[in-house]
Amino acid sequence: MTNMTCVAGGNDDFQLVTHLTVTGSQFEIGRVLTEEARRLGWSPRAADPAVNRARMSWFERNWPQHHARLDGAAAALGLDPDQDDLALDGWNRVPEGSACSGLWCPPSASADGHGRVGRNYDFFVSTASEIRGRQPRPDELPMGARPYVITTVPDDGLASTVITMDDLDGCMDGMNEAGLTVMLLLADVENAAPPAHTAPQVGLGSTQLPRFLLDTCETAAQAKQALLAAKQYDHGLLLHYLVADAHGQAFVWERGRDGSEHAVEFGDGPLCVTNHLLHRHPDPTDLPADTTPSLGTYGRLRTLYERSKGVTLSGLDLRDLLRAVRPDEDPGAPFRTLWTTVFDTADRTLATRFYLGDGRDYSEELVFPASAR
Repeated sequence: MTNMTCVAGGNDDFQLVTHLTVTGSQFEIGRVLTEEARRLGWSPRAADPAVNRARMSWFERNWPQHHARLDGAAAALGLDPDQDDLALDGWNRVPEGSACSGLWCPPSASADGHGRVGRNYDFFVSTASEIRGRQPRPDELPMGARPYVITTVPDDGLASTVITMDDLDGCMDGMNEAGLTVMLLLADVENAAPPAHTAPQVGLGSTQLPRFLLDTCETAAQAKQALLAAKQYDHGLLLHYLVADAHGQAFVWERGRDGSEHAVEFGDGPLCVTNHLLHRHPDPTDLPADTTPSLGTYGRLRTLYERSKGVTLSGLDLRDLLRAVRPDEDPGAPFRTLWTTVFDTADRTLATRFYLGDGRDYSEELVFPASAR
């Protein structure tokens, strides 16, 4: 079963948000998502046959849910699922220069005992052409203008709800029916540069990683083991991931510039993350001063830490904190918070407000269940 509705914004707003719900087998989910991607203008990319064959084998062994969805993609495209010269999944566009903020509030620091994760998804309000230094194409929309909320309810796996800009087989953040929550943020904004190569590699691309965890894990401990065992690639643009569960556990997963892997934890207190590598700056009270290239990452983390340290936060308090680190609507600033989400790991819900344009209020807060079962 498939249901698609517009849930926020309109043609006169910056964003028009679509909620797509798909139930059925993983094959059917893959077929529906591929058909929607084709409607948006996507087509499969040429791939190195040896690499693509290895990719499919890796998915079959380590991420069978995605492998089954790719069979559905092949059916939607009228292709042989065993062909090797086309990549049937997304090209894993990653946010080049986004400046997001996230905060995990564990049950012990919550007014009602609910663990919550809050996040601002900050991104350019430009087209992809403009971001790359070119003139926009006729009728080209800004990259973040048409986000999707996607709820998948498979017959044979974990249901989840995710939010994504335009990569329908990946996501920027989401939650599954077990309460596991995952979100991505740029990890080293001061040294960020567009990737030189974006061809799919073997393993998990940057926007696939959150969905991989939501498909395969129920707890933070399981997610940590899955990440340690997984093959990952980021095309040189470092991201990190805030992972939290319904049992009060959370960590930030990041890789260093040398490829080393780190699971950063902060005990039984709030865990703040913005856009610098936490393993290089583990003390939130001893951060460098911000510079133009840092896009306020240190100041935003300082604000989140100072206002959450040693206090009990309600859901409203968390929303106020996110508002405090939201970029101003400065005409000269390239970023806006495209959406703000509070994930409630106890209720298994995502409560989100979407950006409608400068001088306009955000959308009303929309509450999505992690599962539509």
